[in-house]
Amino acid sequence: MCWSATADLVAGCGIAAVGVACVARTRRVGDLPLAGLPLLLGAHQVVESLVWRSGGGTGPATVAWAAIALPLLALWVPVAVLCAMPPRARHRLIIPLAAGLVTAATLSYNLATHSVTADIRGHTVGYVIDLPQAELLVAGYLLATVGSLLLSGDRMIVLLGILVAVGAVVCWVVWELEFVSTWCAFAAVCSVVMYGWVRGRSAAPGVPRERLQPRKGSSP
Repeated sequence: MCWSATADLVAGCGIAAVGVACVARTRRVGDLPLAGLPLLLGAHQVVESLVWRSGGGTGPATVAWAAIALPLLALWVPVAVLCAMPPRARHRLIIPLAAGLVTAATLSYNLATHSVTADIRGHTVGYVIDLPQAELLVAGYLLATVGSLLLSGDRMIVLLGILVAVGAVVCWVVWELEFVSTWCAFAAVCSVVMYGWVRGRSAAPGVPRERLQPRKGSSP
């Protein structure tokens, strides 16, 4: 979330551009879901710019924002981390994945059976949806998303998890004060970290380097 429609649109396009660069540099199929995370976050910001311009309410942009923020990310992140990590790390990622499956299914059901409303509050947007046992859903969501990043065992992905955790707390406090929405700034930082991870993976041993191979007939 950003503090205005323009800020959301600019941030979303910038984050999505980083996502395109991440996907373009990816050399392993299993890394694609995680490398594509900035693309999803960028699209999310662009969708929220439409929420701003529509004045909030319960329109398609509001529903799309909630669908990405709630069930899709709750499932995308643990699946992406599981796909990218080596087999020895996957046994500890089953718990975040299970939490993501249950949380995403519950959130999807609630989005299908309840309306979600966006309310413009100065420089913030508030989203309201009736969620039974909201505390359990928040715990499951955090375990699926932040938990999978922290349990990945990959230094850069763990750093990403720490940034997401800190960013979530800071943005929640500022948002509760209805001062300004700042999540787009943290999303941009996280996207840069993801690009650094992708670059490191593309240069890691065992990753194909077709562009570094000499052409036929050239000197060794």
